[in-house]
Amino acid sequence: MKKILLLALFPFLMLSCRDTKKTNEQKKAIEVAQPEIHKELYGFWVGDFYSEDELEYDGDMTDAVRKLNINIKKITKDTVIAQSVVSGNSRPLLGKLFDDGGKITFVLDEPGSDKYDGKFEITLVGDTLIGKWNAYKTELKWPERYFKLIKKAFTYNANLMLPSESSYVDWSDHKMIKRVDTAEDGKIDTLEANAFYRSASDQIFKLNASTAVLKEEDVKNLRKLDLQIIKNTIFARHGYAFKKQTFRNFFDPVEWYVPVKNNVDNDLTPIENKNIKLLDRFTKYAEDNYDAFGR
Repeated sequence: MKKILLLALFPFLMLSCRDTKKTNEQKKAIEVAQPEIHKELYGFWVGDFYSEDELEYDGDMTDAVRKLNINIKKITKDTVIAQSVVSGNSRPLLGKLFDDGGKITFVLDEPGSDKYDGKFEITLVGDTLIGKWNAYKTELKWPERYFKLIKKAFTYNANLMLPSESSYVDWSDHKMIKRVDTAEDGKIDTLEANAFYRSASDQIFKLNASTAVLKEEDVKNLRKLDLQIIKNTIFARHGYAFKKQTFRNFFDPVEWYVPVKNNVDNDLTPIENKNIKLLDRFTKYAEDNYDAFGR
């Protein structure tokens, strides 16, 4: 009896499977057929990512304003596919574009799988994407952040260097040092301890580890921070998104730097790989120079 029933139902099961397959194929056909729009917006949009408190930044903070990169990959009538990179974190974005008589706005959502994920609300104003970001989890009391992003091409350039008009002090790492003062009567007074911060020398503007093979004599007398900066400038040229605050503070303010991805190992040149090994070897034994007096 069961066999007869199954034989009787078989044509209907086959028809149901074909219908389901046809429906899925139709959906895929619709998705494929949906044309891409506003392709002129594709690419990297880069700028500062800040809270209201950070607007008052006066150079006396240990954590400088972050750099945000939103990479718009695809836009259709119903979908926007993009990616955000900030503070070393890369998150996929999915949302929608709204075109209200020429006024273009976006709503882009991070996946929500990370506790710090949130929503981007963006408006295109001239050649700038202006907007804000809010975390999903309000209980974290993560501050609302704002941004103004300009479209920017990313191209690897081995000759890029940190700007020499800036000084490079690692405000995230300090050492407490007691100062000694000699009075007129010859007595020595020990003053209270003050914070000193490690700083880089001008060698970081002279040595380029992407264009020439470095020799031991080039690096053997360098400070530890010098070696670290020279090495990480290699990564910055390739668009590496730094997680470590020290290097974000150094590179995020730099005009040419665009944080693109979390791993650039496959992008490194033979010269760079060779120099990284040398720099790592000397970094292991180098000492820091705490000569920048703190606040």
